[in-house]
Amino acid sequence: MAKNETRLNRVNEELRKELSNILAYELKNPNITGMLSVTKVKITPDFKYAKVYVSILNSRNLEETMLGLKESSGFIRSRIAKDINLRITPELVFEIDDSIEYGARIDSILNDLKKGE
Repeated sequence: MAKNETRLNRVNEELRKELSNILAYELKNPNITGMLSVTKVKITPDFKYAKVYVSILNSRNLEETMLGLKESSGFIRSRIAKDINLRITPELVFEIDDSIEYGARIDSILNDLKKGE
């Protein structure tokens, strides 16, 4: 593994932890509903952009929540700039990660199949 890739992985993990904290305790946007968890962060090698994968459960309105995250990205970036020492604070791009939901759906299907036996 290249040295730069190791650094990217370290920064990705650090960003994921920090974003989880900010979303859980500091973000006060009424449009963001449900339980949010940051599942993965992928930063570009030039550190200009970071794709943030979020899993959202029990949201009243998924589109509204994603819009709320986009609207709050300036605040979130400023918090990251304060807490993580990077030369460039990346621009955040939020994506929905539905893998947890997908896994739950598969579990449900498997359980139904088991009951049918």
